[in-house]
Amino acid sequence: MFYNFLFPHQFRGKGSSLLILAVRLVFGVLFFIHGLDKMMNFNLLVDNYPSVFGFGSYMTLMVSIFCEFCCSLFLIAGLMVRLVTIPMIVSMGVAFFDIHDAMMPEGELSLIYLIVFLLLFLAGPGRYSLDYLIDRRSQKERQSMP
Repeated sequence: MFYNFLFPHQFRGKGSSLLILAVRLVFGVLFFIHGLDKMMNFNLLVDNYPSVFGFGSYMTLMVSIFCEFCCSLFLIAGLMVRLVTIPMIVSMGVAFFDIHDAMMPEGELSLIYLIVFLLLFLAGPGRYSLDYLIDRRSQKERQSMP
């Protein structure tokens, strides 16, 4: 069951997989740039960064950088897409509902990211991903076992 969650078999057609790849690349790169900017300006941001759930500014900024920088690299590569989109969804949910109080237009970008990451979570990585290659290799190994 967990295996099927990580390596879904729906949305593996060429057309839908190309669309998923394009969305993964575009939104992954954009999100990566946000994380890179936060890393580059860490010392400037840390004192004024919003504290969420009582974590403090430092820890909240570190979690944001993890979600935006690290998780986006996995998303771009198509590696563990369903797992890495979970912190991305949570991060953008917190940004939209807590930081921006679900107000428009301030929270518009975080809402867009939230919706896209939720859709990627539901659709999975598609055929053009490392997850797909891992699944194919795993299936071949299971079939070759006596």
